[in-house]
Amino acid sequence: MLTKISELRDLEVISMWDGRRLGPILDIEIDLDEGVVRALVLSEDAAGGLPGFFRRSKELIVSWDRIYRIGTDTILIQSQQKEG
Repeated sequence: MLTKISELRDLEVISMWDGRRLGPILDIEIDLDEGVVRALVLSEDAAGGLPGFFRRSKELIVSWDRIYRIGTDTILIQSQQKEG
């Protein structure tokens, strides 16, 4: 299955450990020297809503080796604890 990075941004990122939605994909870290994807950068808002004028969303870094499966609607992450 082939996909584009722009299509990945639309997928739900779900923790397999507790079923929690981890947030939307903001960016992808790529190691240009090695030619591999290293991590997904997610937006995690502490209040659970959209970031506002007085709130900033936090970034959650998910290393590529913790991705269990990329499906048509979701990305499943093997994780027991959050990074960040």
